[in-house]
Amino acid sequence: MIKQALISVSDKTGVLDFARALSALGVSILSTGGTAKLLQDNGVPVTEVADYTGFPEMLDGRVKTLHPKVHGGILARRDFPEHVAKLSEHNIPEIDMVVVNLYPFQQTVAKDDCTLEDAIENIDIGGPTMLRSAAKNHKDVVVVCDPADYGLVLAEMKGTGASAGPVSYDTKFMLAKKVFAHTAQYDGAITNYLTSLGADKAHATRSSFPQTLNMTVEKVQDMRYGENPHQAAAFYRDLAPAAGSLAAYKQLQGKELSYNNIADADAAWECVKSLGGLGQGAGCVIVKHANPCGVAIGADALDAYSRALQTDPTSAFGGIIAFNVEVDGKAAEALAKLFVEVLIAPSFTAEALATMSAKQNVRLLQIALGDGQNPYDVKRVGGGLLVQSPDAKNVGLGDLRVVTKKQPTQQQLQDMMFAWRVAKFVKSNAIVFCGNGMTLGVGAGQMSRIDSARIASIKAQNAGLSLAGSAVASDAFFPFRDGLDVVVDAGATCVIHPGGSMRDQEVIDAADERGVVMLYTGTRHFRH
Repeated sequence: MIKQALISVSDKTGVLDFARALSALGVSILSTGGTAKLLQDNGVPVTEVADYTGFPEMLDGRVKTLHPKVHGGILARRDFPEHVAKLSEHNIPEIDMVVVNLYPFQQTVAKDDCTLEDAIENIDIGGPTMLRSAAKNHKDVVVVCDPADYGLVLAEMKGTGASAGPVSYDTKFMLAKKVFAHTAQYDGAITNYLTSLGADKAHATRSSFPQTLNMTVEKVQDMRYGENPHQAAAFYRDLAPAAGSLAAYKQLQGKELSYNNIADADAAWECVKSLGGLGQGAGCVIVKHANPCGVAIGADALDAYSRALQTDPTSAFGGIIAFNVEVDGKAAEALAKLFVEVLIAPSFTAEALATMSAKQNVRLLQIALGDGQNPYDVKRVGGGLLVQSPDAKNVGLGDLRVVTKKQPTQQQLQDMMFAWRVAKFVKSNAIVFCGNGMTLGVGAGQMSRIDSARIASIKAQNAGLSLAGSAVASDAFFPFRDGLDVVVDAGATCVIHPGGSMRDQEVIDAADERGVVMLYTGTRHFRH
């Protein structure tokens, strides 16, 4: 039976209604500061903690809940007679529920004008202490740190009738686990921030890479298996995933995903999101073994898919397919003819869902579009973690530099921009031939760009596609003219690459000699 609750929250979402409901169930409420005032102003009976303990707030409110009458009431084991006797001896009532969330440290340090003083001031002491105390004694105390759980607690309390009833142990344990995760994440954020400050302790000059890096993620699901069947795996998401990121997926059908499904789906989704603004309404990306094997833009989902499939229909078998527009019935009918591992789109029409329901082996993922980026890219290595900023730069027309005598036509510019966006997502050393808004040949992951170009040419030939008049993109600079010669021999009339080699002039001279257009982006996208 819950007789007394202590409520002190920074995030006041839903707390007034929750407190009213508790009061109606006969629960006495203790509170502090702004929460107490909110409840008092709205007619909810409440006792200030200072009045409860008989010890006035001091040190600008820093000492209020750090008192034996508070923590004794929380920590005392009800099944230990000696604990119950001590409470009685010192006239300390039991506190059966603690509802606390913490000072907004992370929101504070996210502000551009944050000072060290602001950050330190927003380190909560009493809040985490009460939360940990209540979570430790969760057998006897209901502890709530997330407003989303107010309804669950009330539902169980009301389940026995008009008077307050018990909250199940399973719920108490779940809430306690949530608290320890919450306080760990809070302490981790403090450590990340303070260890990012330099000798000047200035917010503006803090490092992007703190001396101690804490990352908090929560498990979404166990995987069917890891990268290989002899490996186990799970998928975790950020507590606040970047807008439009894969982690926000909703699976509509199909069996559980594997490690490779997720990895390839991320590549396909990030690539297709980059295809907006290229003059066509829809984009489609087909990924197989981490590399795009077909990419196209088109008038609608079916058109984009049909064109993307042309590049390499052999590799597309069993691949991951992503769209940046809704998949309708016509597109679904075409997709159902191919074996597909995962199909991703912002939405699916009812007709498309009905068509795909006959293909239960296809995993359908629905993800809202967005342009958010992860704060870090990470890669686990033996005994450590490689951490870098994300490869988030999208080169625009204003970033391009024409380095040849020959100037590009408008069509060539469009083709090169399309090729560049595809090349960004192909494993090094990438060579991508494109034309008229679709890939014509993709050479991925070879040890030399010459071999990548040859592979791309073979794929184009196998698909019955001509490379004559094509645009070609490379993820890294051409260090020698033989790399340029091989793509021009294949049919390319314009080339886009980062530039930056000691032999740039040799390659520019070769382009002028061969009569092709060459553009530099000044940006390298090198994916391992």
